[in-house]
Amino acid sequence: MTLRRLARGLSFLTACFGPLALGGVVEAQQSESPRHIGVLLVARLPQAKELQGFRQGLQDAGYSEGRDLIIEWRFARGDYNRVPEFVAELIQRKVEVIVVDTTLATQAVKRATSTVPVVMTSIADPVGSGLVPSLAHPGGNITGLSLMMPDLSAKQLQLLKQTVPQATRVAVLWNPETPYSPRVIESLKAAAPSLSVELKFVAAQTTEEIDPAFTAVNRAHVQALYVIEDPLFMTHRPTLLKLAAKAKLPVIYGERTFADAGALISYGPSYGDLFRRAAGYVDKILRGAKPGDLPIEQPTKFELVVNLKAARALGLTVPESILLQADEVIQ
Repeated sequence: MTLRRLARGLSFLTACFGPLALGGVVEAQQSESPRHIGVLLVARLPQAKELQGFRQGLQDAGYSEGRDLIIEWRFARGDYNRVPEFVAELIQRKVEVIVVDTTLATQAVKRATSTVPVVMTSIADPVGSGLVPSLAHPGGNITGLSLMMPDLSAKQLQLLKQTVPQATRVAVLWNPETPYSPRVIESLKAAAPSLSVELKFVAAQTTEEIDPAFTAVNRAHVQALYVIEDPLFMTHRPTLLKLAAKAKLPVIYGERTFADAGALISYGPSYGDLFRRAAGYVDKILRGAKPGDLPIEQPTKFELVVNLKAARALGLTVPESILLQADEVIQ
């Protein structure tokens, strides 16, 4: 069809049916173009189970990856030095939404753009980290899901004490570069006296510092290890758990992937559910909602996972009260 004949056809549609006809043609043409989003993950690898929840959420909203939705995946694998490069790439690719899984990555996107919508999958403390002014009215270009991490830390320490009643000295492994860590530490310090627990804080900011951190842990003669959630520790959990097993230390962490990999217990939000719900935010934004108008939601599902195989290796007997509370017991 020549351009002249196409123009005549459009003129005929407009004359017969008015502007609605032409609008329908344009809308049909636009709907054929796939939507384009970016997903920047620091703490998770491509095979992470949580990504199944995200993909399922997109499917439930009517999207098919590769057909009507293009996803630009970026995996920093715990290396924050790669984040600025990935953020720049996604913005250059003109994605319509950027999905992120960590506080520092969200801060990097916020510095780079105030216009591209950002959906947080699981951020520890969005208000305390300065990402948004409030959960109910985030404003700006950022929304998504919060972890309530500072509020959960006392509960996690209590569960650790209930699981290992003889633990009176507990090491806390943390990353000073992570913005929410100080608030978690404050919460742990407040909870420790009522549990008759003395805390020993040990820091690690890089992969190379994990081994020396365990040397310090061993010198402290602790009976258990509390690990504050961090992409560095998540990415290197096999190394971390191997060192903990060598030191005969029961470990608690917020994500169940640690319990799956050999930690004694994990307690925290269901990350699969959070990622699934993050897909709902993406859908709303692609349909025209402004991220600043979408309240930031908190977890609704929590999981307590107990690894009895790890308990046997440590020579521990897990109290019946903990087993009855557990959502899953790994044999």
